[in-house]
Amino acid sequence: MTTARKIASILLETKAVKLSPGEPFQWSSGWKSPIYCDNRITLSDVDSRTFIKKALAKLIKNNFPEAEGIAGVATAGIAQGALVADYLKLPFAYVRPKPKEHGMGNQIEGRIKAGQKVVVLEDLISTGGSSLKAVDALRAAGVEVIGMVAIFTYGFKLADDNFEEYCVTLKTLSNYKFLIEEALKQDYVVQSDIESLKEWRKNPARWKN
Repeated sequence: MTTARKIASILLETKAVKLSPGEPFQWSSGWKSPIYCDNRITLSDVDSRTFIKKALAKLIKNNFPEAEGIAGVATAGIAQGALVADYLKLPFAYVRPKPKEHGMGNQIEGRIKAGQKVVVLEDLISTGGSSLKAVDALRAAGVEVIGMVAIFTYGFKLADDNFEEYCVTLKTLSNYKFLIEEALKQDYVVQSDIESLKEWRKNPARWKN
């Protein structure tokens, strides 16, 4: 089993991903969605957590060998980022959505120096908006963002366009295509659901179940 398929299987087995084409979820954006994803759930399963940690570390070593630090995106990227940074023996920091409103007013928590080559770590990529705000904050601090890694991406064209605009290379362990294939294989969905699931990914803002 390839890493992408294994990750898809883990997300389904741990119920980090839930599929419900007939009774869709509603995202905070207002989109109706046949899928709900919370990869933080995998942190509670030791075997899954360890596999994902090692897979992310390998992804970084293979694609960004010059990395000098890891920056997690708050909040979901913090725990996994810290695990990966520890495994790779690299400095770790995390980036808040906005500067803290008290104390030192930090947006970047941890010690990353200007000029340092950093990989941003995220758990899930949807449109890429919140992830790229973290890139903005790091760049404003003089940090050189050499790429981003994530556990899973929906593969929206909007996200692809956003990452291209920011000139950020994104690498993920798995994606929506592998998830749907694995879900069908393991009877999480039936064949009649597949077309609807594929249509949602093409245009999630206008999708009707």
